[in-house]
Amino acid sequence: MKDTVYIDGLCALCTKTGKFISKRLVKDLEIIELGSEAGKEMLNTFSITKDSIVLIRNNQPFVYSSAAIRCLLYMRWNWYFIYPFVWLIPFPIRDLLYKIVAKLRHKIN
Repeated sequence: MKDTVYIDGLCALCTKTGKFISKRLVKDLEIIELGSEAGKEMLNTFSITKDSIVLIRNNQPFVYSSAAIRCLLYMRWNWYFIYPFVWLIPFPIRDLLYKIVAKLRHKIN
């Protein structure tokens, strides 16, 4: 299975983030909407019920901040370089910040 990131296609912030990532990719990463047939099938396959960005990397699902940060691994060196530093932020704090932005994402244009 090709590494794939699934984003909410109805969310302006998510769509802009997907476009931002796609313009900076250096490694193969497919970007698909969660609401598409492929997205729904993936959610069922991995039993994911969270409304979040989902990254399938090496056939393993990642959600919330873990998915978002791992997307840096597919981007140009200047973004890839940020990865280890962002990863140093403790997991609960990263996910808390992610969930706050996720709650407000439909209000952000």
